[in-house]
Amino acid sequence: MCNLVKYRVIVDRSLCISCGVAPAVCPEVYELGSDNQKNRVVGKYSIETSENLSIGVIPEELFECAKKGAEVCPVAAIKVEKVGD
Repeated sequence: MCNLVKYRVIVDRSLCISCGVAPAVCPEVYELGSDNQKNRVVGKYSIETSENLSIGVIPEELFECAKKGAEVCPVAAIKVEKVGD
């Protein structure tokens, strides 16, 4: 049986400056929230969203996109990490 690799995306919304660059690069994973206009993981993949944090789990096929979004964040507010077995 093959295990599908998944990745956790963590957005530190307290660091976010609402520049919109991560959602522009990877709209499949990131969006500016209607609650405070700060970046968050889109609803489809979100597992937790608060004023200061957004956490989601994405499938492997979105890893490169999510990683690009994290890399372009000017304040390093996004982390993408492999979910352990």
